[in-house]
Amino acid sequence: MLLPTIKSIETLIVQLPTRREHKWAGLTEVIGRYVMVRMTDSDGRVGWGEAPALKDWGGEFGRYFGESALISRSVIDTYLAPAVIGLDLGNFAELHARMDAIIRGYPYSKAAVEFAAYDLTGRWLNVPVHTLLGGKARDRVPVTHSIGLISIEEARAEVSKLVTEGVKTIKVKIGVDPDRDVAMVNAVREVAGEAVEICVDANEGYKTPGEAVQTVRRMEKNRLKYVEQPVMGIERIAEVGRRIDAPVMADESAWNAHDAVQIIQSGGIQIVSIYTTKSGGLYKAMEVGAVCRAAGIICNVNGSIETGVGNLANVQLAAASPAVTLSCVIPVSTPAEAQRGQVGGIYYKDDLLAEPMQFADGAIVVPSGPGMGIEVDPGKIEKYRVRD
Repeated sequence: MLLPTIKSIETLIVQLPTRREHKWAGLTEVIGRYVMVRMTDSDGRVGWGEAPALKDWGGEFGRYFGESALISRSVIDTYLAPAVIGLDLGNFAELHARMDAIIRGYPYSKAAVEFAAYDLTGRWLNVPVHTLLGGKARDRVPVTHSIGLISIEEARAEVSKLVTEGVKTIKVKIGVDPDRDVAMVNAVREVAGEAVEICVDANEGYKTPGEAVQTVRRMEKNRLKYVEQPVMGIERIAEVGRRIDAPVMADESAWNAHDAVQIIQSGGIQIVSIYTTKSGGLYKAMEVGAVCRAAGIICNVNGSIETGVGNLANVQLAAASPAVTLSCVIPVSTPAEAQRGQVGGIYYKDDLLAEPMQFADGAIVVPSGPGMGIEVDPGKIEKYRVRD
C-alpha cells in the first residue's frame, strides 16, 4: 500500500486586524502578523499550519530566541520544506527527526510545518487530530480571557462584559509597575465579583524575586488562582513560589520536556504553561505534558494569541493532554460574520476560519471534524495576506 506523501509546502504572511491593542511586558510588536503554511499531499489534500512568531518572545537569559514572521518564513522555505517533502503522512517521529537534523532550534517554524502535517494526516484518515494524539481527554476547553496592558478604566468595562458572557477565569497582565499592578488586580476583582477566578501574568517583568513577592502579597487578598512567570529564571520563580500563598506558573521558562525536568527539580513551581509552539509542535508538546503529569505538575495551554489556524492546534492539544487541567489562555477564534459584539476570547475583528469555534458556558467545544476540525477560509487568507 502506497501511503500519501507531502508533495509541496507554501508559506505566506497574514495580518489580522485587532479588536483592541493587546500587549504584555516586553512585547514591542503587534499580534496577528503570523506565518501560514499550506501543505499539499500527493493526493491533492491541503492542510494548514501557523507560526505565531514574535521576535520579542524567547526563553530565559537568552536560552531560546525570538522568531519573527520573516525569519520563520525563511527557515521554512529554505530548510524545513525541502527536508520533509516526500515524507509519508503520519510519520511524525521522522518529520521531527528531519527538521531537527537540518537546522537547530526555530521551534515555531517547525511547529507550523508539523501542524499542517497533522491536519493533512487527520483529513487523510478522516479523524480529528486529538485522535492522532492519543484520544480526547475532555470535550470542552475552558477559556481564560487575557486582559493586556490597558488602562484600569478599559479593563473595568471589559471585565463587566466578560462576566455577562459567562467567562469564568480572567488573566491580568502585570509586571509593569507594582502600584499600577495592584490597583489593576483590585479593580478587576471588584468588577468581576467572587465567582470569577483571577490569575496574573508578569511576563518576567519584576526585577527581583523580592519585588515580585512584595507585590503579589499586596494582591493576594483577591484570591489569585496562580501567578505566572513573576521573574526571569526557573530558580528565581521557584523562590517566589516558596514565599507566596498562590502557586506560581512557569511560562517563558518552560519550552520543552527538558525544561520541564529542570522545573520539577527546582521545587516551588506547581504549574507549567504548555504551548503547541515552544516545544516545536504537538508531538513534543505532548511530551511536556507527560513529564509534568508524571511529576504531579498541573498545566494549561497558552499561546501568542494565534489566528484560528494555530488556535485549532491549541484546542486539539488541550483536548488530548491529560495534564491540561486548568483553563487555557487561548482565543475563541471567530470570523467577522459571527461576531455580535462579544468580548470573551475575542482579540481580532475577523479570523481565517470558515466558521466560528463553538463557545458555551465559558468553554470551547472541541471540534470533531477531520484534521484540525474546522475548515480554513481561503478567501480570508487572501484578504489578510501581506504582499511582499
